[in-house]
Amino acid sequence: ALITGASSGIGAEFARQLSSLGYNSVLVARRKEKLENLSRKLSEKYNLKSEVLVADLSKQTDINRVCNYISNLDRLDFLVNNAGFGIPKDFYEADLNKQLDMINVHVKAPTCLCYTAIPKMIEQGKGTIINVSSLASLIPKPGSSIYSATKSYLTTFSQTIQLTLKEKGIKIQALCPDYTHTNFHNTDDFKEWDKSKIPKFLWMNVEGVVESSLSALDRDKVIHIPGFKNRLLL
Repeated sequence: ALITGASSGIGAEFARQLSSLGYNSVLVARRKEKLENLSRKLSEKYNLKSEVLVADLSKQTDINRVCNYISNLDRLDFLVNNAGFGIPKDFYEADLNKQLDMINVHVKAPTCLCYTAIPKMIEQGKGTIINVSSLASLIPKPGSSIYSATKSYLTTFSQTIQLTLKEKGIKIQALCPDYTHTNFHNTDDFKEWDKSKIPKFLWMNVEGVVESSLSALDRDKVIHIPGFKNRLLL
């Protein structure tokens, strides 16, 4: 299982839960120390192989490096495209370079990694790709123009590639969580954002999001919205 954005939050939880199911892991993110700490814990707890691949997926050179790594794997059963970030500002106010980086992380990186992984999975006759999108891809919110747009791409991309891959034994899921307790909102960009304004009942924890995602793979649906209350918002 190769997981991007694996240093914390939903990505780290995917690494833990997939390891508990017996999968070796490749953990991809920017923060080497956090990755190595998680990798060591997974290896010790589950007696499995866990590797670290430090990469900044806003940079094409690093995207290419992860693609090359995938190409050289003997087998890839799971690809979890989880890396992402947000900027709580209107499009015309937010830094343009940061928004272009977001397009790279949310669109270019998953596209390139899927493009590399899918032929390997077809050859194997099976495989699973989870693209971590967002409820914002289905319900646009103020102050998240590029975030919603890139996540909408990820959701639609997942739906369209599943149309042809289903017959080849490959499952695609666009995971669309809403507010989740992670470090997503603990950045400088969110320092003026008041978390308390979001009702507590709308928040989920990472364990519940990932458990819901993995259990939903048995159903014949591409888009998965974890949390009954979140599904009511549509």
